[in-house]
Amino acid sequence: MTPRELVFAWVEAFNRADVDALTEMYTEDATNYQVAESPVVGRAAIRQMFESGFALANMECIVEQVLEDGEWAALEWRDPLGLRGCGFFQVRDSHIVFQRGYWDKFSFLRAQGKPVPDVL
Repeated sequence: MTPRELVFAWVEAFNRADVDALTEMYTEDATNYQVAESPVVGRAAIRQMFESGFALANMECIVEQVLEDGEWAALEWRDPLGLRGCGFFQVRDSHIVFQRGYWDKFSFLRAQGKPVPDVL
């Protein structure tokens, strides 16, 4: 699978909240770094991240565009509640080895009706 194809498959699995399918898309030692959170390293930890995320909120990823360059794909997305973000996926041998996502955690929590932590 090309990086672009894998990202589209990832979006489909994400929108089904299919933790098993998502987890299988990562290498055993992959890193998923959502800039609003600490990096998550390893397939088991990434699985837990998705389980926790889907337990917290109903999420949907609507593709705006996917760009590909070599072993990288960039995903620009939005959700039905108005949140926007982007993600970068490094893919080798049809598996994600590194992912970085940019999105606003406070906007996400507010849109989902979840408590927003106090910050100074």
